[in-house]
Amino acid sequence: MNPIWLTFAQAQSGGSREIVDKLARTPLSQIVIFVTVLTVLRLCMFPYLIKCKPHMRTGAYSLARFGNEMLDAFIYAGVFVFMLIRPFGVQAFLIPSGSMWPQLYVDDFIVANKAVYRYSNPQHNDVVVFHPPATGAISPDDLDATGDMKFDFVKRCIGTPGDLIEMKKGVLYRNGERVEEKYQAYSVCTDADPNHCKNYRMLSEDEKRALTLPSFKLVNYNGRIIPLNYTDFDANASVPMSNSFSGPGPYSIAKEFAIDDPAEQKRAMALPAEKLPKGMYLMMGDNRNNSFDGRGWGLVSRDRIVGRAEFVWWPLSQMQRTR
Repeated sequence: MNPIWLTFAQAQSGGSREIVDKLARTPLSQIVIFVTVLTVLRLCMFPYLIKCKPHMRTGAYSLARFGNEMLDAFIYAGVFVFMLIRPFGVQAFLIPSGSMWPQLYVDDFIVANKAVYRYSNPQHNDVVVFHPPATGAISPDDLDATGDMKFDFVKRCIGTPGDLIEMKKGVLYRNGERVEEKYQAYSVCTDADPNHCKNYRMLSEDEKRALTLPSFKLVNYNGRIIPLNYTDFDANASVPMSNSFSGPGPYSIAKEFAIDDPAEQKRAMALPAEKLPKGMYLMMGDNRNNSFDGRGWGLVSRDRIVGRAEFVWWPLSQMQRTR
């Protein structure tokens, strides 16, 4: 890994957003090395500053004193911000995708409250920062050397332990009761490259009615709780069928949960819905037809939850509380 003092040089070509994001994600081990090196430099300068006679405290002394004060500032920032505030308080995160549009835009910076979940658990509708399971990877490049995800996701908490969550052709039901989701959106990418989309527009009511809206439930399939997405055509198919508005398929499913045998699909669809197991949470994006989320890759364990998104702080035009 690259040391922290190379972060700015690495990020110059990417602009201020990448600089802030890289700094926010700098591993603690690099912070410790950075602070240690600066502390050694400060200790080396200390004897000169102490022993320098008053009548000689000009020129080089003034430069050394300024350098000493700068080192102090960086050391205190490293200890206070990266070793106390970031692990236990708040942290900045960059939004990489449009899965939470129009609540959160691509390249927005949010502040996550990491302290709140130290004394409480995520609640329904919380916008949550979490470390997704490996099934959330879209490509092998998303995984580190240990097979874990390299980055965090931001989604809305839809289900908590013990909840019975179902979707029936796009309509959410929690514990048998319909949930009104005012934050829910259906959109289409307006960029030339839909694989790297940053801009969307809301679908019209006619376009939305033309969608093949999938149903969803958790099922115990072959002794394992898995997410099941199904339509009138198939269930958990690697390439789901659709007769609707052009764009993404009606659902996306992680390779690990794909079922391409039609007989097995029917058997899975006939299984009863299962409640969320103890310590597990279901996360979904607000931008429902443009979000690869818990419907596709499964549940998030409590120990992988980082914090609650509180507000957008950059860009200033987007500054707002997350809801």
